Amino acid sequence: MEIERKFLVDPLPKGLEQFTKRRIEQGYLCTNPVVRIRQMDDSYILTYKSSGMMARQEAEFPLTKEAYEHLKEKVDGRVITKDRYVIPYGQWKIELDYFHGDLEGMVLAEVEFASLEEANNFQAPDWFQKDVTFEKEYHNSYLSSAKELPDFC
Repeated sequence: MEIERKFLVDPLPKGLEQFTKRRIEQGYLCTNPVVRIRQMDDSYILTYKSSGMMARQEAEFPLTKEAYEHLKEKVDGRVITKDRYVIPYGQWKIELDYFHGDLEGMVLAEVEFASLEEANNFQAPDWFQKDVTFEKEYHNSYLSSAKELPDFC
C-alpha cells in the first residue's frame, strides 16, 4: 500500500543543491488503472497503481532497457521528465520534483507515510504551499495526457 500526500512548492527550499538529485523520465501506458514505465539512472521499472488519491495499491516490476524503450513507443500522451531531490524532514523523506519540458516550472513535493493516521497528522514545512493530494490535475498520470495544465503556484 502506498500512502502519500502531494503539495505544490513555492519558493524552492534553500540549499537544494546539497541534496541527492536524480533525473526521472516516465510515461503512462494506461491511466485507469495506472500503468507507468520509468527510467531513473540505470534502472527501468514498470509500475501498477490501483485507483485512489492518497492511499492505493502499488506494485513494481523491473524492466530491461530494451523493454523500457519498446514500451516507451507505446506511451499515451507526453513523456514526463523531472529532477527529483530527496530531502530529509524529521522521520520522513520529501521527494521534491522539478518538472521540465512543457511542464517546466511545476514543482511538487510528495511525502510517503506508514499509515493514514500519520498522513493526516503530518505538519508540512512552510515552503509547502497548497495540498493537492486530492486534486487529480496534479497527479503525474493526469499530467501525462492533460491538454490544459493546472496552475503551478
